[in-house]
Amino acid sequence: MEFERERKKLVNNLVSFGVLRTKRIIEAFLKIPRHLFVTKDQLPYAYVDVALPTLKNSTISQPSTVAIMTEALQPKEGDKILEVGTGSGWQAAILSYCVGENGRVITIEIDKDLVEFARKNLKKVGIKNVKVIHGDGGLGYEKEAPYDGCIITAACPRIPPPIIKQTKVNGRIVAPIGTAWEQRVILAVKEKYGKLKKIDLGAFVFVPMRGSYGFSGAGRI
Repeated sequence: MEFERERKKLVNNLVSFGVLRTKRIIEAFLKIPRHLFVTKDQLPYAYVDVALPTLKNSTISQPSTVAIMTEALQPKEGDKILEVGTGSGWQAAILSYCVGENGRVITIEIDKDLVEFARKNLKKVGIKNVKVIHGDGGLGYEKEAPYDGCIITAACPRIPPPIIKQTKVNGRIVAPIGTAWEQRVILAVKEKYGKLKKIDLGAFVFVPMRGSYGFSGAGRI
């Protein structure tokens, strides 16, 4: 019950600050228990609006950041969403609720330990419409393309071209773009011929992406 009260208080604060606005996304934040996605030592801080360490120098994102990015993505009932950077699985769980039983979330994580961590966490809450893939997220996941939207939860120098290609026309891509130390979260709406209409959502700091289009990958050049 204590966790439930804390969760409601957090959501109410995010609503009052104007960060959470969409009914279904608000419901997702109320229904998906963040404390089941953090490590035991971080349980006292599960509903504090801060990023928390998990495994392998990774973090579970700050709730307000997840809210801002999810609101920008605007996942709808029945959508198929691609997530790059599974982490703890909490963002995927939020998206899972938003797209509903007829929708699907494909989430890719480069670190095997985090893949297992996320799968266990998603199983705790009985989520069945999320597929966790172990792989290089910058390459997307062609097998399930095209996607209605994509969310990237690790810092990258630019939006990886495979992600743009695998997103539908009029689909949304939300990603932190910049250096390994500071980024701007960008909402990019894909127009015809792969052109992107971009909106800057502000400054953030994310864990750097690894792989082909990360800061050490050849694909970033």
